[in-house]
Amino acid sequence: MSDKTRGGQFIVKETKCEDIFTPEDFNEEQLMMRDSVKEFVDKELWAHKDRFEKKDYAYTQECMKKAGDLGFLSVAVPESYGGMGMGFVNTVLVCDYISGATGSFSTAFGAHTGIGTMPITLYGTEEQKQKYVPKLASGEWFGAYCLTEPGAGSDANSGKTKAVLSEDGKTYSITGQKMWISNAGFCSVFIVFARIGDDKNITGFIVENTPDNGISMNEEEHKLGIRASSTRQVFFNETKVPVENMLSERGNGFKIAMNALNVGRIKLAAACLDAQRRVITGAVHYSNERIQFNTAISQFGAIRSKLAEMATSCYAGESATYRAAKDIEDRITAREAEGVSHQESELKGVEEYAIECSILKVAVSEDVQNCADEGIQIFGGMGFSEDTPMESAWRDARIARIYEGTNEINRMLSVGMLIKKAMKGHVDLLGPASKVQEELMGIPSFETPDYSELFAEEKEMITKLKKAFLMVAGGAVQKYGPDLDAHQQLLMAASDILIEIYMAESTILRTEKLAKANGADKIKEQIAMAQLYLYQAVDIITQKGKESIISFAEGDEQRMMLMGLRRFTKYTNMPNVVGLREAITTKLVAENAYCF
Repeated sequence: MSDKTRGGQFIVKETKCEDIFTPEDFNEEQLMMRDSVKEFVDKELWAHKDRFEKKDYAYTQECMKKAGDLGFLSVAVPESYGGMGMGFVNTVLVCDYISGATGSFSTAFGAHTGIGTMPITLYGTEEQKQKYVPKLASGEWFGAYCLTEPGAGSDANSGKTKAVLSEDGKTYSITGQKMWISNAGFCSVFIVFARIGDDKNITGFIVENTPDNGISMNEEEHKLGIRASSTRQVFFNETKVPVENMLSERGNGFKIAMNALNVGRIKLAAACLDAQRRVITGAVHYSNERIQFNTAISQFGAIRSKLAEMATSCYAGESATYRAAKDIEDRITAREAEGVSHQESELKGVEEYAIECSILKVAVSEDVQNCADEGIQIFGGMGFSEDTPMESAWRDARIARIYEGTNEINRMLSVGMLIKKAMKGHVDLLGPASKVQEELMGIPSFETPDYSELFAEEKEMITKLKKAFLMVAGGAVQKYGPDLDAHQQLLMAASDILIEIYMAESTILRTEKLAKANGADKIKEQIAMAQLYLYQAVDIITQKGKESIISFAEGDEQRMMLMGLRRFTKYTNMPNVVGLREAITTKLVAENAYCF
């Protein structure tokens, strides 16, 4: 397997723009898929947004049925179980465009196709897959996932739900309480995690939702957002489950849960993209129509700045999400070519890129919140009213930073997993980190580099930012070793540096690829977005790097590292930030939509 296919390698290697996939690379089939999803969303979801806000759970279920009829629930399901068996990029694409209109539907969709169906497809026996997956793929049945408990949130393996084997060895009896269960109100089958005896790890079970089998529920939860997504507490009281309904093997539940969440993370990032496109388009429309002081407010710098930043974040999110999606797809294909089963290939493919999945989950969920927040601001008082779609977008966005592992957990995971990979020898961090140490001791070059080629300086800056990460993370690892886990604030800061590097690099590479295909003069606005994103990233990395260095290093070491940080974050030619924003907004305002 080629080196290029390893997750986390981006931090120590240079990636060429030819080696990444971008939204401009969608093929004919993918574009048709995107358009049919958009047509469904506009007709069934966007046009009836008020029904979701009024907690019309039955309508969410009706739309899920329609999505099933159109095949949208079966994109990721192999053809042998009644699915379309499409590649990972298509899965992410459908998830992206089906999720933009309302968080209520996208939660129902994500919970069903992801954590509700995937665990059976990826871990089920042949019999389990034949029995359940076709019904889930068609939308005849809906799935839900029962992991969280009142006492087990981020610490998912600490659940108290018990599974006890019957004397005849034929059934398990499950007893316990689960909460925040999406789709609980209309699902036919639950993936339930319970502990057998005093096992260290929980075990997964497929449990059919039959009320007379000791299954009861609380009323629907009253939530800040995603109001028409069914969310209930579920109680199991000696619920009988046949032994053949155990998922994978005993004690494997924690692993299943974590891997299901990895897939869920990149899909959650995708699910935040079209929401941003719609918010930006709505904000541009409004700012073009709203007249104050005899001028459309889209002509005012304060508003133009917001629109440019919103578009830039969205463009960066698209760039990074589809880059990772294709990397995962390539990894899956390579495994299958070696004769590995589809199940195993998909599991290993996603697991390989778990770092990128965590990065995307954090970055894009925070961007969609900022985007909706600025959307409200551009609408002013109207944005605060339920009559415009901004306030529901803002409420719906809020959950994205909590589920599939909170952003705090995912920040720590991204750096933690990278360090683990380094220790296993999958990513060489130590070599490059010690080179950075040597470079700090050496004399810097004072030659003026040749930046005549597009993005020459930006790509050099990305290389330097990677050195900044290696310096900060390397320093922290040297100081604390395996105890670094206990220093969460340092992990969080290192993670912010890692996130910004991946997002900025993805944006620059996408744009460079586009410039090579279309000519730089045709994509001035995309170039401006790539440069603006990088500029903001450098600022964040400077701040987080400094915070880390002054918190764990002292004396000469601290001075040396701060000097290194200045060197690694220094532009030769500063961009004109206001000019970049102006270029981006001029295009948005002229097109009256998010148009990239």
